[in-house]
Amino acid sequence: MAKQRFRDVKQKRLQCQTPTVKSTPTTNDYASTSVKIKAFLTDAFMLLMPIMYIVFYLVMDGREDFSEHKILGWIYILVPLVIIQTTFMYKTGQTPGYRAYNITLIDEHMKKKPSPFIILFRNLAAILSLLTIVGWILMFFRKDNKTLHDLLSATAVVNKR
Repeated sequence: MAKQRFRDVKQKRLQCQTPTVKSTPTTNDYASTSVKIKAFLTDAFMLLMPIMYIVFYLVMDGREDFSEHKILGWIYILVPLVIIQTTFMYKTGQTPGYRAYNITLIDEHMKKKPSPFIILFRNLAAILSLLTIVGWILMFFRKDNKTLHDLLSATAVVNKR
Protein backbone atom coordinates (compact mmCIF):
# COMPACT_ATOMS: atom_id res chain seq x y z
CA MET A 1 0.00 0.00 0.00
CA ALA A 2 1.46 3.31 -1.10
CA LYS A 3 1.78 6.19 1.26
CA GLN A 4 -1.15 8.58 1.04
CA ARG A 5 -0.44 12.21 0.51
CA PHE A 6 -2.61 14.77 2.18
CA ARG A 7 -2.98 16.76 -1.06
CA ASP A 8 -4.34 13.71 -2.91
CA VAL A 9 -6.81 12.92 -0.16
CA LYS A 10 -7.92 16.55 0.03
CA GLN A 11 -8.52 16.74 -3.71
CA LYS A 12 -10.42 13.46 -3.50
CA ARG A 13 -8.12 11.61 -5.82
CA LEU A 14 -7.77 8.97 -3.08
CA GLN A 15 -10.26 7.85 -0.53
CA CYS A 16 -9.20 8.31 3.04
CA GLN A 17 -8.44 4.85 4.36
CA THR A 18 -8.79 4.43 8.06
CA PRO A 19 -7.29 1.32 9.54
CA THR A 20 -9.90 -1.20 10.59
CA VAL A 21 -9.57 -2.55 14.06
CA LYS A 22 -10.94 -5.98 14.74
CA SER A 23 -12.98 -5.82 17.87
CA THR A 24 -13.02 -8.74 20.23
CA PRO A 25 -16.48 -9.84 21.20
CA THR A 26 -17.35 -8.80 24.72
CA THR A 27 -20.43 -10.97 24.98
CA ASN A 28 -20.29 -14.59 25.95
CA ASP A 29 -21.62 -17.44 23.90
CA TYR A 30 -24.29 -18.39 26.43
CA ALA A 31 -25.57 -21.95 26.40
CA SER A 32 -29.13 -22.33 25.17
CA THR A 33 -31.96 -23.30 27.46
CA SER A 34 -32.47 -26.65 25.76
CA VAL A 35 -28.80 -27.60 26.14
CA LYS A 36 -28.86 -26.61 29.82
CA ILE A 37 -31.96 -28.73 30.43
CA LYS A 38 -30.40 -31.72 28.66
CA ALA A 39 -27.22 -31.35 30.74
CA PHE A 40 -29.32 -31.11 33.91
CA LEU A 41 -31.18 -34.32 33.04
CA THR A 42 -27.92 -36.10 32.25
CA ASP A 43 -26.50 -35.02 35.62
CA ALA A 44 -29.70 -36.12 37.33
CA PHE A 45 -29.33 -39.64 35.98
CA MET A 46 -25.54 -39.88 36.36
CA LEU A 47 -25.11 -38.21 39.76
CA LEU A 48 -28.43 -37.87 41.54
CA MET A 49 -29.94 -41.31 40.89
CA PRO A 50 -27.00 -43.31 42.31
CA ILE A 51 -26.96 -41.10 45.41
CA MET A 52 -30.72 -41.54 45.85
CA TYR A 53 -30.40 -45.32 45.48
CA ILE A 54 -27.65 -45.46 48.10
CA VAL A 55 -29.64 -43.28 50.51
CA PHE A 56 -32.94 -45.13 49.98
CA TYR A 57 -31.69 -48.68 50.27
CA LEU A 58 -28.34 -48.63 52.07
CA VAL A 59 -28.54 -45.69 54.46
CA MET A 60 -32.25 -45.41 55.28
CA ASP A 61 -33.29 -49.06 54.96
CA GLY A 62 -35.98 -48.59 52.32
CA ARG A 63 -38.52 -46.13 51.03
CA GLU A 64 -40.73 -46.47 54.10
CA ASP A 65 -37.97 -45.20 56.37
CA PHE A 66 -37.25 -42.40 53.89
CA SER A 67 -40.90 -41.34 53.92
CA GLU A 68 -40.84 -41.19 57.73
CA HIS A 69 -37.71 -39.03 57.81
CA LYS A 70 -37.98 -36.97 54.62
CA ILE A 71 -35.97 -33.96 55.74
CA LEU A 72 -33.07 -36.09 56.94
CA GLY A 73 -33.27 -38.16 53.75
CA TRP A 74 -33.08 -35.10 51.53
CA ILE A 75 -30.12 -33.80 53.52
CA TYR A 76 -28.42 -37.18 52.96
CA ILE A 77 -29.09 -36.79 49.24
CA LEU A 78 -28.32 -33.10 48.68
CA VAL A 79 -25.10 -32.79 50.70
CA PRO A 80 -23.18 -35.44 48.68
CA LEU A 81 -24.68 -34.08 45.46
CA VAL A 82 -23.43 -30.55 46.18
CA ILE A 83 -20.00 -31.89 47.15
CA ILE A 84 -19.71 -34.02 44.00
CA GLN A 85 -20.90 -31.24 41.68
CA THR A 86 -18.58 -28.72 43.32
CA THR A 87 -15.64 -31.10 42.92
CA PHE A 88 -16.41 -31.72 39.24
CA MET A 89 -16.82 -28.01 38.51
CA TYR A 90 -13.67 -27.08 40.42
CA LYS A 91 -11.52 -29.66 38.63
CA THR A 92 -12.73 -29.16 35.05
CA GLY A 93 -15.44 -26.49 35.09
CA GLN A 94 -17.91 -29.15 33.94
CA THR A 95 -20.14 -31.83 35.38
CA PRO A 96 -20.67 -35.01 33.32
CA GLY A 97 -23.80 -33.46 31.78
CA TYR A 98 -21.98 -30.25 30.92
CA ARG A 99 -19.18 -32.28 29.32
CA ALA A 100 -21.66 -34.31 27.27
CA TYR A 101 -23.13 -31.13 25.77
CA ASN A 102 -19.84 -29.20 25.57
CA ILE A 103 -20.77 -26.37 27.95
CA THR A 104 -18.83 -24.99 30.87
CA LEU A 105 -19.24 -22.71 33.88
CA ILE A 106 -17.36 -19.40 33.98
CA ASP A 107 -17.11 -16.45 36.33
CA GLU A 108 -18.95 -13.60 34.62
CA HIS A 109 -16.41 -10.96 35.68
CA MET A 110 -13.13 -12.84 35.21
CA LYS A 111 -14.24 -14.84 32.12
CA LYS A 112 -12.58 -17.98 33.48
CA LYS A 113 -13.31 -20.85 35.84
CA PRO A 114 -14.80 -19.61 39.14
CA SER A 115 -13.20 -20.10 42.54
CA PRO A 116 -14.26 -23.07 44.70
CA PHE A 117 -16.19 -20.79 47.06
CA ILE A 118 -18.25 -19.32 44.19
CA ILE A 119 -18.93 -22.80 42.79
CA LEU A 120 -20.04 -24.03 46.23
CA PHE A 121 -22.25 -20.97 46.70
CA ARG A 122 -23.77 -21.49 43.23
CA ASN A 123 -24.56 -25.14 43.96
CA LEU A 124 -26.17 -24.25 47.29
CA ALA A 125 -28.15 -21.48 45.60
CA ALA A 126 -29.28 -24.03 42.99
CA ILE A 127 -31.12 -25.83 45.79
CA LEU A 128 -32.90 -22.56 46.57
CA SER A 129 -33.74 -22.21 42.87
CA LEU A 130 -35.12 -25.73 42.82
CA LEU A 131 -37.25 -25.21 45.93
CA THR A 132 -38.79 -21.99 44.64
CA ILE A 133 -39.10 -23.17 41.00
CA VAL A 134 -38.97 -19.46 40.05
CA GLY A 135 -35.17 -19.66 39.95
CA TRP A 136 -35.24 -22.22 37.15
CA ILE A 137 -38.15 -20.65 35.25
CA LEU A 138 -36.20 -17.40 35.17
CA MET A 139 -33.95 -18.75 32.40
CA PHE A 140 -36.88 -18.94 29.99
CA PHE A 141 -37.45 -15.17 30.23
CA ARG A 142 -33.86 -13.91 29.97
CA LYS A 143 -31.82 -13.42 26.81
CA ASP A 144 -28.69 -14.80 28.48
CA ASN A 145 -30.60 -17.87 29.82
CA LYS A 146 -29.34 -17.31 33.37
CA THR A 147 -31.02 -18.93 36.35
CA LEU A 148 -31.36 -17.43 39.81
CA HIS A 149 -28.26 -19.24 41.08
CA ASP A 150 -26.26 -17.92 38.11
CA LEU A 151 -27.36 -14.37 38.92
CA LEU A 152 -26.63 -14.70 42.65
CA SER A 153 -23.16 -16.17 42.09
CA ALA A 154 -22.24 -13.97 39.06
CA THR A 155 -21.54 -17.02 36.92
CA ALA A 156 -22.65 -18.06 33.45
CA VAL A 157 -22.99 -21.32 31.57
CA VAL A 158 -21.38 -20.88 28.16
CA ASN A 159 -20.60 -23.04 25.15
CA LYS A 160 -17.06 -24.33 25.43
CA ARG A 161 -14.67 -23.18 22.71
